[in-house]
Amino acid sequence: MPCHPARARKLLGKGRASVFRRFPFTIILHDRDGGDTQETECRIDPGSKTTGVALVVKGKNGDRVVFALEISHRSERIRKALSDRRAVRRNRRNRKTRYRKPRFLNRTRPRGWLPPSLQSRIENIRTWAKRLAGCTPIRSFAVETVRFDMRKMVNPEISGVEYLQGELLGYEVREYVLEKWNRQCAYCGKTGVPLESEHIVPRSEGGSNRVSNLTLACVPCNREKGNRPVEEFLAKKPELLAKIKRFAKQPLKDAAAVNATRYAVGNTLKSFGFPVSFWSGGRTKYNRTKQGYKKEHWTDAACVGESGKAVFIPPGISPLRATAQCKGSRQMCRMDRFGFPRTSAKALKTVRGFRTGDIVKAVVTKGKKAGVHIGRVAVRASGSFNIKTASATVQGVSWRYCRILQRSDGYTYF
Repeated sequence: MPCHPARARKLLGKGRASVFRRFPFTIILHDRDGGDTQETECRIDPGSKTTGVALVVKGKNGDRVVFALEISHRSERIRKALSDRRAVRRNRRNRKTRYRKPRFLNRTRPRGWLPPSLQSRIENIRTWAKRLAGCTPIRSFAVETVRFDMRKMVNPEISGVEYLQGELLGYEVREYVLEKWNRQCAYCGKTGVPLESEHIVPRSEGGSNRVSNLTLACVPCNREKGNRPVEEFLAKKPELLAKIKRFAKQPLKDAAAVNATRYAVGNTLKSFGFPVSFWSGGRTKYNRTKQGYKKEHWTDAACVGESGKAVFIPPGISPLRATAQCKGSRQMCRMDRFGFPRTSAKALKTVRGFRTGDIVKAVVTKGKKAGVHIGRVAVRASGSFNIKTASATVQGVSWRYCRILQRSDGYTYF
């Protein structure tokens, strides 16, 4: 059961508990069997780049957040790696290799297949849901499945004016515009001020309400522009005009990514055997704004669902930020710019019991690198490792000074 950090320090100081895991920090008790636990709900706010997770304890005095997490996905890096691999593969197949049989129409995709860049998001959520369920008494999951309201899913018979006029009319569009334009005025760049939706091409000049024609403007800029065309308003700022036009035409790839994976995330969580409820992003924002919480991924997660309208977030709580990393490379050697090998094949993956990515503590007693260094290790076959700390990278530390704090699990923490 999650406890207050002060209580954890007392248990560790008295020897009644030991550190079980560094990230997330977990202790295991020595002298307690059983005990009462409170019902805990895991609330998840999936995102295209970052997913927010919050553990909420349901008690007599209301809901309370006891743990927060933000997962940064590596979907863009996966897409780039696949593009690079595709280029190398096509280059190889275009050579004069008559002995190779052509490959086409011989590969099928399973039902429910998703691109690896999208599948990685689902796997990250599944991994952390499984970890948290293994060390906390989670009884249910609450997931924000749609970031933009699709009332057709709620009422298949809705149509016409009824579809356009609902409780969340325009709510999801405003939320998307706020995220797209980074919650700042497009004309002066101010943040932290009241922002209004502004038409790039004025309605009086034939402009539409499409998302590509909407931007954000503070009250003074919106009044100064009025119903003038943006070309006239920014005639003396051609660079800003070109930036706004270019940014307005950006594709809705983030929204598409979230919508494409919403069912897969729900099905993955259902496999754990816990009840799973699904809620709209409009309700999440409504709950958060009514309670006055700052816009964060983990605060959105805490406000997911009907019970999210009354949840207490302790003032001192801060989220654990985990960034997904690759667990190695399948490339045998590195190439130069001409395509020829410039390095030898990989050596041992494990050196003296250490693997690249492990979190270690090195206590160096002498030399130029004397001191205590805590961070991720990059191993070498020679036994002289590099340790990447929070501030710098310490090179050439002998394996004899290192002690493992936590094995590599595919994520970096800060």
